[in-house]
Amino acid sequence: GLEIHLAVRAIDMRKGLDGLAMLVQSVLAQDPFLGRLFAFRGRKANLIKILYWDGTGLYLFSKRLEKGGFLWPMQYERGAAAKLSARQLSVLLEGIDWRTPDERWRPDRAG
Repeated sequence: GLEIHLAVRAIDMRKGLDGLAMLVQSVLAQDPFLGRLFAFRGRKANLIKILYWDGTGLYLFSKRLEKGGFLWPMQYERGAAAKLSARQLSVLLEGIDWRTPDERWRPDRAG
């Protein structure tokens, strides 16, 4: 039952907890302290940041893809945010197109 929201527009990825919480309020017009996940990405599309309030504090998760980028909805497809299911977020975090899950790339080895 966890709500997951993607900010459709690219953001300045230098923002931290407070900056992202303010974007949730001003751009997405939502309350960042309701226990929802809010996902953001920058212009390069290889870095994602997720903001989450657990009732006692804010978490900031981040993931950088070494190859490829996170596929995001186009700005004109939806308003300021797109809603995803937990399954769609899981696929997105793997660097796979969450709209039509199909594996894109997998490293041969580490290092």
